[in-house]
Amino acid sequence: MDRREAIRRAMMGSAGLALAPYASGMIQPEQQLDFTAADFGDDFLWGAATAAYQIEGAWNVDGKGPSIWDTFTHKRGNVQNNENGDVSCDFYHSYPSDIGLIKQMNMDVFRFSTAWTRVLPNGIGQVNQKGLDFYHRVIDSCLEQGAQPWLTLYHWDLPQALEDKGGWQNRDVINWFEEYVDLITRTYGDKVKNWMVMNEQASFTIVGYMLGMHAPGKMWPKNFLPTCHHSTMCQADGGRIIRANVPDANVGTTFSCSPIDPVNEKKRHDKTTRRFDALVNRLYIEPPQGLGYPMEDLPMLRKMEKYILDGDMKRVEFDFDFYGLQNYSRMVTKSNGIIPWMAGNPIAPKNLKPRPEITEMKWEVHPEGIYDMLKYFDKYEKIDKIIVTENGCAFPDVVEGDFVHDKQRKKFYQDYLRQVLRAKREGVNVAGYFAWSLLDNFEWAEGYHPRFGLVHVDFETQKRTIKDSGLWFQEFLSEG
Repeated sequence: MDRREAIRRAMMGSAGLALAPYASGMIQPEQQLDFTAADFGDDFLWGAATAAYQIEGAWNVDGKGPSIWDTFTHKRGNVQNNENGDVSCDFYHSYPSDIGLIKQMNMDVFRFSTAWTRVLPNGIGQVNQKGLDFYHRVIDSCLEQGAQPWLTLYHWDLPQALEDKGGWQNRDVINWFEEYVDLITRTYGDKVKNWMVMNEQASFTIVGYMLGMHAPGKMWPKNFLPTCHHSTMCQADGGRIIRANVPDANVGTTFSCSPIDPVNEKKRHDKTTRRFDALVNRLYIEPPQGLGYPMEDLPMLRKMEKYILDGDMKRVEFDFDFYGLQNYSRMVTKSNGIIPWMAGNPIAPKNLKPRPEITEMKWEVHPEGIYDMLKYFDKYEKIDKIIVTENGCAFPDVVEGDFVHDKQRKKFYQDYLRQVLRAKREGVNVAGYFAWSLLDNFEWAEGYHPRFGLVHVDFETQKRTIKDSGLWFQEFLSEG
């Protein structure tokens, strides 16, 4: 019996997990990679990321209040197959073994978020001690098992009680958010030293408050513009509270980003490309650096000025220790006037020529894009350190008994990591890479069909099975 088979058999009996074997003959041998984990450096961080609503379940257990995602998913028609996160991966009860998966794949970091309504059921006021105790147990389990806890304060699950008062559109949200951040950082600051204020403002503000596709399902710029400014203020205020409450804190926040390319060289597409770049990539990354909002390239933002009070633009500035880069694909734009305020729109990957590989999320597989965005972030003088806090893909898994084969996902990670290393070798200070996601989970409006996990979850039995991609990380990192 070789080493891989021995590891597999030993782990088959651990925490109900099943690991697909390299040595079983079920996976064809592959060409050797042209890079190793050691090439990234001894201090490079490797981890996997999650979000509270997507994995925890226990949506109304032990005093937790409803979030906007509880409300949104309980209304028919908002989510594919009318699915919700009421149970999801049941991480609330299975967290010790799930955290153990991190170390089994030889990773250093577990990125997770706290659910605002689990600790403050009404968003403000009365504290739920059972909720605080739960995250104490999660953090303690991380520390006991040797996985660094990296905590995200806000991953899209605003308390419904606060949404009922206007949510992100109400300037009072700044005070509400400060109360929440103060509670979390004072409670866990002696154990957690690595913090992210928010997850992808562009996603929850644009998709939730302008396109209406995510919670709370609102549409039009009139809802988006105050949400944009108030959340940007919270991003900086949250950073200041962390730094005040947590000695030696490593403070960051995360940004979704995509290369924006015109469909061809015709000049009429240039304006559309600049506007989408301002919306998708620049809108949230530039204010904390003192560069303001990119109103010149995205004129619709000028309507936001009525929400900006004296002193606000100084207040949105904050010197983050690191910027979290989250990239999945790219956008290709075409000027056609369908969306008047953008004077154009993105093109579906299936309409590109030649047609690229497309994930189950209908996103183009474009490994060079993460290199492009690392170089893009690096051009800003005030960005000193970058961590890839999310990168991953949804592809169909082939489940064969206790084995889960996901050749496309494994190749995706290899190709994207090659581009991360390329940027690092060219001098970009990229200091870590966190795969999305640790577990198959609830994928927001897409429900449970798209599977991003390194670990397969049978949502009927809650059985976990590390996929071939997870085993590849295990092997790759063991040789680093």
